[in-house]
Amino acid sequence: MYRSLDLPAPDLTGRRAERGALDQVVSALRSGQSRALVLSGAAGVGKTALLDYLAGHADGCRVARVSGVESEMELAFAGLHQLCAPVLDLLDQLPVPQAGALRTVFGINAGPPPDMFLIGLGVLSLLAEAAEHQPLLCLVDDQQWLDRCSAQILSFVARRLDAEAVGLVFATRRASQVLAGLPEYPIGGLHDDDARQLLDAVLASPIDTQVRDQLVAEAHGNPLALLELTPAQLAGGFALPGAGGIEESFVRRVNAMPDQTRRLLVLAAAEPSGNDGLVRRAAVLLGLPLEAAAAAVDAGLAEFTTRIRFRHPLVRSAAYCSASPDERREVHRALAEVTDAAADPDRRAWHRAQGAAGPDEEIADELERSAGRAQARSGFAATAAFLLRSAALTVDPVKRAGRALAAAQAELQTGAFDSAADLLATAETEQLSELQRARADVVRAQLAFLTNRGNDAPQLMLKAAKRLETIDVALARTTYLDALSAAIFAGRLAKPGGDVIDVARAAAAAPRPAVVRPADLLLDGTALHYRDGYAAGVKTLHEALAGFGTQVSVEEELQLLWMATTTALRLWDADRWEQLSRRHVELARETGVLSNVALALTSLAYVSVFAGDLSAAATLTAEVQAANEATGGQLAPYGQLALAAFRGDRAETLAMVRATEQDGTRRGEGIGIAFADWASAVLGNGLGRYQEAADAAERAFQDPRDELSLMLAPAELVEAAVRTGAIDTAHRACQVLGTMANATGTPWALGVHARSRAMISAGAGAERLYLEAIEHLEQTQLKVEMARAQLLYGEWLRRERRRADARERLRTAYGAFEAMGLAGFAERARRELRAAGGTAQQRVVPTRSELTAQEAQIARMARDGLSNPEIATRLFISARTVQYHLRKVFSKLGITSRNQLDQVLPG
Repeated sequence: MYRSLDLPAPDLTGRRAERGALDQVVSALRSGQSRALVLSGAAGVGKTALLDYLAGHADGCRVARVSGVESEMELAFAGLHQLCAPVLDLLDQLPVPQAGALRTVFGINAGPPPDMFLIGLGVLSLLAEAAEHQPLLCLVDDQQWLDRCSAQILSFVARRLDAEAVGLVFATRRASQVLAGLPEYPIGGLHDDDARQLLDAVLASPIDTQVRDQLVAEAHGNPLALLELTPAQLAGGFALPGAGGIEESFVRRVNAMPDQTRRLLVLAAAEPSGNDGLVRRAAVLLGLPLEAAAAAVDAGLAEFTTRIRFRHPLVRSAAYCSASPDERREVHRALAEVTDAAADPDRRAWHRAQGAAGPDEEIADELERSAGRAQARSGFAATAAFLLRSAALTVDPVKRAGRALAAAQAELQTGAFDSAADLLATAETEQLSELQRARADVVRAQLAFLTNRGNDAPQLMLKAAKRLETIDVALARTTYLDALSAAIFAGRLAKPGGDVIDVARAAAAAPRPAVVRPADLLLDGTALHYRDGYAAGVKTLHEALAGFGTQVSVEEELQLLWMATTTALRLWDADRWEQLSRRHVELARETGVLSNVALALTSLAYVSVFAGDLSAAATLTAEVQAANEATGGQLAPYGQLALAAFRGDRAETLAMVRATEQDGTRRGEGIGIAFADWASAVLGNGLGRYQEAADAAERAFQDPRDELSLMLAPAELVEAAVRTGAIDTAHRACQVLGTMANATGTPWALGVHARSRAMISAGAGAERLYLEAIEHLEQTQLKVEMARAQLLYGEWLRRERRRADARERLRTAYGAFEAMGLAGFAERARRELRAAGGTAQQRVVPTRSELTAQEAQIARMARDGLSNPEIATRLFISARTVQYHLRKVFSKLGITSRNQLDQVLPG
């Protein structure tokens, strides 16, 4: 009874260049490469026809296709599931965390909400597996109407494609932000000659030349406008609508249908899945005979077979818009009635909501349950959409406000910050309870922090924490800790009333919980530290760190580990700093919370730098860069900054310092400016440019709100100040080091303090302090600190005219710096050694300049024992891409196995 529409074959008149670009995509896939491409252009310009051409000319390729459908319905990962469904049997081939994430989002298994970037990696790996034996071409039509979760994941995958033989081609009306940066091919209108040729090809008989030229001019090169001409237009009866008016033309054609046919079209347009079973049952419920579809098929508007398909998305829109509000509600109620509540509860809930004439608590509750299901699958965009509609149907003002707030929080998690701000403003117009007001304050503070690490964030979090004190003590204390973190990031750029000392004073007075957790100790110790001075918080902070790994849940660990690692650094506890940094990286990878990984990797990179393992640090900073590129993260390149400074690369360091300072100022991130000053001081001391080092260290040292860099800056300032004759400044900085060393008593702190005291001492006292520093630092894994102590001691011995003793120490320092790759400090040691009458042969480090940056990065990871899937996960690429680059590495280096990498790569 349903009939198929004989749609005209796509005519690609005038599209030679476009066809050539698409042919190149297929050629790349056949050669094992991957490609992503965005076709953008107005409605009716021929994007779908180009995708049809691509599918028809992809011989030897497997083709998968998905189309977005204009609808207010937001079902999480619906488009992604449609694309991936045919290859889900390959899930067992994926790394376990990735396979688990996809099973959760596709509803195969229950599980905790997976990280969005883990989902993206899983899809990338799945498509790569599907292309193992045959290139895979994925076509995404009407991308602008995909559910947001699917759009985000597919754009992530498109950016990470490399050598998987996977093609991902999007067709969209306008390249949105989610597709920004992908190769784009704008599809414009046809030239007049091509438009005339197309028009002639579709005409059943010749028309007046003047009428033809007028139609061509008014079509503005839009093929659909020419293909959908009416008899009246062909006769010159009225003007042809431009591209923006094609939909109105379709509305007129829909309205010209018999009433039952028009209503059947409205019903089909209201169900975006094209499920003919649902439409059939709903039509029966509405008393619409199925034979009514024939008129729509004969008019070329739609196809009614096992799947309902409109002639063009504009026809669907026209059909839906042709209905009155009452008619739309009626068809949605019918669709809700025939949708299985057990098999598809979310679709049923949405149709019920669209069929509601006014507020309805029962439907609002149902939508809230749908939001919960979407959130459990990390479908936060769908979560927000369900909650927003639920709020609109909610009668109770307190529940309505709560749902609007929850929607804002969900939008925050998707990165839709403007939408989150709008929803928050909407929620704040309601009658909020005190708890809801506090939660609104928290969302606003998180929004400020995520958008630009805002120096507004500490004050907003402080406001929320104070409001929560009488409502939820545990949440209040968590919010105070968040406020402290935000204030540490803001540093010297914090606004009055929101700097770290102001926040610490408020946090120190926060109500105490009945049961004290490591998080409470972390809060109390940090607050005491900033309010009462360094020594005041040491004991409590040591107790807090001792509880990690035994008294803290995994979820809480992930929330607290950044603060915990910086606390270990603040306490000069090198062993715990390494343990917690490594734990943070491992936990982020194990749980798949990849949005945390850049911060964790940066901390571990600093541990590696101080340990003298610059190769490991370089690998980690490359991972940070890959994570930032893949996730859209904006974490400043702190690891690269430290690497460049310790290597003595002046040009790179100064360039990064300028960029970090500018970025920090723009984002209100004072910690970045402070670390830039510290890195400049390290660079200057390494190169023997002591005045530059002194100036930079003084800047880092002068503001107590930049406490993290203040911890590292005094030692640099002592060294530079002594060399420039600013002895009073050196004494002042040394006193700060003494306060910390006496309070914490760790070998690292005691060693650096003794080394600094030796520089401002004389005679036997200086030598005793140098030896004491070396003894302390020998108890640590901090090879850089140890080598610097040997260098300073050797320089002192030379100035004391003990040249033989000096040569021994300087040779040790030089060898250590050379082995670690600290070129600036090594050259300084070499000059001193020559001045002491010794010789030092510079180590020739083999260079592999023929390797690209990515090849070198992958080679280092393979040398360190990582498997291809492990490397792929860390670099946000596919295992096939890793394999492809390793083959190139082996060829360039003249080796045949991973075991030989250690012999040909520098350490």
